[in-house]
Amino acid sequence: MNKMIIIGAGIIGMLTARLLVKAGVSVTIIEQGYAGKESSWAGGGIISPLYPWRYSDPVTRLAQWGQSHYAELLEQIYQTSGIDPEYIQSGLLYLDIEDELEHATLWHKKHHRPFESVSGDRLKEIESGLDFSTFSENKTGWFTDSIAQIRNPRLVRALREDLLKLGVTIEQQTQALSFLSEGDQLKGVLTNKGSFYADQVVLAGGAWSARLLEQCLKTPKIAPVKGQMIVFKAKPDVVSRIVLSKGRYVIPRKDGRVVLGSTLEFSEFDKTTSDTVLEELKQEAYRIIPELRHYPVEKQWAGLRPGSIDGVPYIGEHPQLKNLYINAGHFRNGVVIGLASCQLLVNQLLGQEPIIDPEPYYLNEQRLVDDTQEIDLSMAI
Repeated sequence: MNKMIIIGAGIIGMLTARLLVKAGVSVTIIEQGYAGKESSWAGGGIISPLYPWRYSDPVTRLAQWGQSHYAELLEQIYQTSGIDPEYIQSGLLYLDIEDELEHATLWHKKHHRPFESVSGDRLKEIESGLDFSTFSENKTGWFTDSIAQIRNPRLVRALREDLLKLGVTIEQQTQALSFLSEGDQLKGVLTNKGSFYADQVVLAGGAWSARLLEQCLKTPKIAPVKGQMIVFKAKPDVVSRIVLSKGRYVIPRKDGRVVLGSTLEFSEFDKTTSDTVLEELKQEAYRIIPELRHYPVEKQWAGLRPGSIDGVPYIGEHPQLKNLYINAGHFRNGVVIGLASCQLLVNQLLGQEPIIDPEPYYLNEQRLVDDTQEIDLSMAI
């Protein structure tokens, strides 16, 4: 039986492990902290890029494959783990995209995604919680009912339980220190708890991935981009849809809680939160859904997204070290493009027909860049 080591127990690492163990591979996950407790836990869980028309075709292809396969997968995980990831097709209402409307409309037509212009009574029907007192009679939103969401903390808990029942070993609080190799052949990983050997190693360490690579190999640009978020302890039906306005999103959960996010900050590996950002996020929430003023903020937190140059993840074998594979750099789309990226990598690991063309995601010389290149935030704001 082939043996695989996966470095990182976030959504990417755990989904990769699930696909591999289902194919008969022995899998050990090495996690420096606790499974699913970094950006996978911290995200909003929208199964779509926020503004999909801003992204390149490689991101779109991953997102659309994942969107068509998530519901079935999550039902399987729910049944085996007993934990409901709360997959809800709540739809997404865009506001304030007039400057991008032509581009957005063309994108939705090209990709056969329903995109309805709504105003007046129809807009109220779609989301009654909006502040209609400030809307002109001609205020327009654009609604698509095809967008779903999951609740990240519940998803990672469900995945962890599912993997343990499938026989995957998860070594938590185990930090990968360096690679073990003979010539250009990777043999395993040295950790603070000893050496682990395998036929192949997958690096899925999120924002921390480049730290391990840079010790001895050319490194793709993967930098932490902090996002602060808050959640209101509201009641069901205060918000009905995911609402996106001026780069801020409101996400209604099944139990009535409402998530508001998110900032984009470069702060290395600092996950501290600030009162200034808390107040800013509260005001944004009140602007979009005024009734949230009547409910307390239950929690504020921050996560570190694995930012890449253009939002396209790195998926494939490292050109300098055989048997080392990378699946990282998903930026703020780890959930929506994660499932397809994991399947695409597993296709490579097992010599299977790829679900989509893998070439745009390879770690070729053009994508192994230096630190002078900056991450493009234009598609993410």
